[in-house]
Amino acid sequence: MEIDWLKPEATGRGSVIVVGGRGERADVYTRFARRIAFDGYRVAVVENDTDTINRAIADAQADLSLAVVGSDSGAVAALAAAVTHPTVTGVVVAGLLVSDHEASVQDWDRELEIRSACPVHRGVLSSADALEPGSLTDEVPIATAEVLAQVDVPVLVVHGQSDVLSPALDVLELSSSLRDVRVVVVRDGRHDILNDVSHRSVAAEIVQFLERLRLPFTPDIILRDPTGVHAV
Repeated sequence: MEIDWLKPEATGRGSVIVVGGRGERADVYTRFARRIAFDGYRVAVVENDTDTINRAIADAQADLSLAVVGSDSGAVAALAAAVTHPTVTGVVVAGLLVSDHEASVQDWDRELEIRSACPVHRGVLSSADALEPGSLTDEVPIATAEVLAQVDVPVLVVHGQSDVLSPALDVLELSSSLRDVRVVVVRDGRHDILNDVSHRSVAAEIVQFLERLRLPFTPDIILRDPTGVHAV
């Protein structure tokens, strides 16, 4: 099956492959993909299937940077892709699963509450064929220190402060196993952090990370530490 790339109107600045989480289908990330493509990136949203991810990586434009973005179980798949594919230049992990912590998912309303507070995204999730209800209880591989230590490329970890499936403190602790990592915790953010209330701010952080991948040996454009502005 051919990989469906969402292409920017201008010259592409890089390629981005988005890997969904448990039970999620491509439509769940349409809004996110459009926002990233608007900033000049070719974006393909794929389901969490090793063969499909491999085909998307092979189909990416060879002369551009290539980032793999993964959410939930897709985050672990994105990290694995970076280990096995030298063409991957960076990874974004969202809602990273780092323990067997279980949240109570009694019904659909509770699942929506765990996933996102964004009413628009909740509407998407409630539409036909967006995902498999109850999939948050499916057992999937989790991230470990051993897995993270194998990743050589830059990694952006984006995590919700109020993620009940994967507590933020556990993610912060495990992220120290990564060699080149930036961690962003989203205030009051829930598990589907790419599609939560703060999705615009999250996308902006990701675009800044993608720009860093394009120019790996240049300093950050945004100076977050004002005390260093006049440093020699």
